[in-house]
Amino acid sequence: MSIVVFDPHTVEDVDFADRMRHPSMQDPSGGMWLSDTEPSFIDTNALRKGRLAKLRAWMAKANYGAIILFDPYNQRYATGSRNMFGYFLRNSTRYFFIPTEGPVILFEYPQSYHVSTVLDTVDEARPSKLVWSSVSGRDDETVGPFADEIVDLLKTHGGGSMKIGLDRCSHLQAVALEKRGCEVKDCQGEILAVRAVKTPEEVKCLQASMAGAEAAVAAVREAIRPGVSENELFAVMYHEVIRQGGEFIETRLLTSGQRTNPWFNEASGRKIRPGELVALDTDTIGCYGYYSDFSRTFRCGPGKPTSYQKMLYRMAHDQVQHNIGIVKPGMAFREIAEKAWKIPSRFVDQRYTSVMHGVGMHGETPFIAHSIDYETYGREGHLVPGMVVSVESYIGEKGGKEGVKLEDEILITETGTELFSRFPYEDEFLEGEI
Repeated sequence: MSIVVFDPHTVEDVDFADRMRHPSMQDPSGGMWLSDTEPSFIDTNALRKGRLAKLRAWMAKANYGAIILFDPYNQRYATGSRNMFGYFLRNSTRYFFIPTEGPVILFEYPQSYHVSTVLDTVDEARPSKLVWSSVSGRDDETVGPFADEIVDLLKTHGGGSMKIGLDRCSHLQAVALEKRGCEVKDCQGEILAVRAVKTPEEVKCLQASMAGAEAAVAAVREAIRPGVSENELFAVMYHEVIRQGGEFIETRLLTSGQRTNPWFNEASGRKIRPGELVALDTDTIGCYGYYSDFSRTFRCGPGKPTSYQKMLYRMAHDQVQHNIGIVKPGMAFREIAEKAWKIPSRFVDQRYTSVMHGVGMHGETPFIAHSIDYETYGREGHLVPGMVVSVESYIGEKGGKEGVKLEDEILITETGTELFSRFPYEDEFLEGEI
């Protein structure tokens, strides 16, 4: 194996004819473990190959010669590869060339090629033509070599098609490809549609991810006491997510007392007082990069919940349970919106932004809007077996003292639904009279 030292001004190919394979990474089932926190009951070969096959079937149908993936979520979906995930969420300089048929080529951050060349879905690694160009003010200089290389690959492996999809990039790259004869398409929405229906191995990943998120929420529930801060509770949750093999939490939605109303405040240094509500949303990237998204609201003891707290909680609970109950495979998104739980007028202004939304490697397609928002945010479509959705509720009136956030995650099956999030609701809110 030879590695050419990277020079940002003169980029050379890297030859990875012999892949690096660490003996401890070999799964007895024939897959490849990416870490010792990822469960062996998931066939990693089937996971990666199944996703890539789905992606390429769509590409062939849409007559794409190739796609270029800059989005780390799409890169992971297509290949199973991850590298400095947070860094590349903001810095689009690591990219994959994926033809409909032919070698998958990674354009990688220098000296980190070994991270992904262990994967059988990555055929070759080369230095990125774009790395550091933006921070060095050299985008105008790097765009030409970038486009030349991609066009050459497309002509070689594109099967005669010059149609190429880009999920995200600078306009400079898109324009440069068009000038060289490519038909450039924004394919992000199409890829999300492909990702919406999960393979059997993806379903297992989502279940494993959920188990880790539930453990994290259990740890938070146990840590709630007077005087603890929102940030301390958020740290408890983050610690347990990482300990369970998860990766990161996309939001900081953990609030208490008056900060639970309106929703979408973020965790702060506020100290929690007895009798106050504590609400959270997991928004967790867990096992194999799969999302866990459920919400719960607790109360800081001692004592018992107030009648007002019970009323808020029971309404949120009713909303989630009703909306799960109406879901059927094949159901139109608009029909779901029309049949969804009717929010009392005093809580409409601060309703959650959706009835339910897709879940996969993050919050995904579909987004099912409330009926009153449908013309603005809604889209047409149908629930399909294999989709996973989170069913949302936030109940809090404008100017109210507190609010309740509840949410559950479900799989759409051939016959109905399967509950993924099994963290129990709080009996003290649901039992007895208000």
